[in-house]
Amino acid sequence: MSKLGQSLKHEIRELIPVTLFFFLSFQLLAITEALMLEQYGIRVSAFVNATIMAVVVGKVVLIADHFPFVNRFPDKPLFYNVVWKTVIYLMASLVFRYAEHFIHFWRQTGNVAEANRRLIDEVVWPHFWGVQLWLLVLLFIYCAIRGLGRKLFGPKHRSRNYGPSTTRRSVRSPIAACRG
Repeated sequence: MSKLGQSLKHEIRELIPVTLFFFLSFQLLAITEALMLEQYGIRVSAFVNATIMAVVVGKVVLIADHFPFVNRFPDKPLFYNVVWKTVIYLMASLVFRYAEHFIHFWRQTGNVAEANRRLIDEVVWPHFWGVQLWLLVLLFIYCAIRGLGRKLFGPKHRSRNYGPSTTRRSVRSPIAACRG
């Protein structure tokens, strides 16, 4: 396989768990929102939006992982890395979401200052910050699960957690073991 193919395969393998985690999380949030709004006679279909947001957040996490400062505390307790990465991912998602709204208004106005003014005036800020709050919680949970998984199941720790590899171990029969 070519180097590009291997790199692409690696990126896809990295993207699947994070996207799946956020896909399930955002779908649960979308269902909750739809159920709450239904009592007021408002019908929403947020499946596509939640799916797109899961892919976007997954890609933001993968892009942020490529920066050298992301893994800042490899020798500290796991909590340091979890909190650090949560803050970085949250800031990256905040910038992305702000830019997403900004580009929408910039396309309509064609003027940067006017687009920013309309963004500030027209965005429903409680909803924006509510989504960011949920992202904070979900990113923290994701970082904790991912960090714990790497600590417990990473290549450095497999033999410590599960004993030596069984690929080429000679096994003595119980009778031979009794003979000494």
